[in-house]
Amino acid sequence: MAPVLCGPPAYRTDDCLPWVLPVVKKVERLIVEDSSLNHEYLPILGLPEFRSAASKVALGDDSAAIKENRVGGVQALGGTGALRIGAEFLRRWYNGVNNTATPVYVSAPTWENHNSVFADAGFKDIRPYHYWDAANRGLDRAGFLDDLEKAPEHSIFVLHACAHNPTGTDPTQEDWKAIAEIMKRRNLFVFFDSAYQGFASGSLEKDAWAIRYFVSEGFELFIAQSFSKNFGLYNERVGNLTVVARDNENLSRILSQMEKIVRTTWSNPPSQGARIVSKTLNCPELFAEWYAPTPPTITWKDNVKTMAERVLLMRDQLRSKLETQGTPGTWNHITQQIGMFSFTGLNPKQVEFMIKEKHVYLMASGRINMCGLTTKNIDYIAQSIHEAVTKVQ
Repeated sequence: MAPVLCGPPAYRTDDCLPWVLPVVKKVERLIVEDSSLNHEYLPILGLPEFRSAASKVALGDDSAAIKENRVGGVQALGGTGALRIGAEFLRRWYNGVNNTATPVYVSAPTWENHNSVFADAGFKDIRPYHYWDAANRGLDRAGFLDDLEKAPEHSIFVLHACAHNPTGTDPTQEDWKAIAEIMKRRNLFVFFDSAYQGFASGSLEKDAWAIRYFVSEGFELFIAQSFSKNFGLYNERVGNLTVVARDNENLSRILSQMEKIVRTTWSNPPSQGARIVSKTLNCPELFAEWYAPTPPTITWKDNVKTMAERVLLMRDQLRSKLETQGTPGTWNHITQQIGMFSFTGLNPKQVEFMIKEKHVYLMASGRINMCGLTTKNIDYIAQSIHEAVTKVQ
């Protein structure tokens, strides 16, 4: 059996190959043939039609905040760039000018870059909040809510909008309502990281539910958006920081400061990836190919659902094969989790067995990328997990 890589954080086809979305290829051809385009600098805040379309995808076409003209966007270098620009602004202007002491809370565990981004922006007090319940392989709801209650007022909380990285475990809608109630009551700042909208469940609306609920509850907040996963544009670094402010005047002040930060960070953003996303989101026919085609004569799946459904299928099949083998333990968490990553529940010794004895490569935490599973290797992976669990304690 060839080595099986279950770690790299990128989508792969059932042949373990990168996938260029068909709609992306189509738009790239349109861009090449468009004689009106050139390589002049974009505005500092980015391509206007991309920024507005990206914010609309996050908040929905009927967003009251958009209609009230209190939503703006900043084109960024991927989701990481959006996080960094937002963090830099908060350090300079939130809860006191040039304030490095405001606590920033990130989930335990979280994507490793969250800690580094806020630390490099100058924050000195970065704290974990309870999230993963290892014993029950799910959300530590009580611990999470307790940390919200105990956090100092005006603390910043980085929340994963959907498909929590690395656990794949999301709060339910009722959990989100409880989280929002405490955060509003205790004046905590919400910074959503939205890297997987549409890619996680196949539904843009479902994956943005938490964001839209918080906005409907009147929060001022930031949303770091990435189009790496749902467009497959990993190397184009297409991101957007959506800003939801209390009114248009406050939005204008925020964006003017964002412009100063961008000017000394990357000066002007690149155009190619932003044009691809913008043309797709703003053209009904292209949008339909990317997401949710409506004509009943169309037999192909849209690009987003193609990716999401492959991941969901691998989850279903892995759980089924482990349960059919009688692998000790419960495996329902594999299908309850969502998105690219799954915390398998394997301990470090079992992971070591998987790597050294079975040549299945995964993170020491037991996290796997579900895209590393294919119809060709899933039987081997399921058998390897079975042996790891039964032979290694």
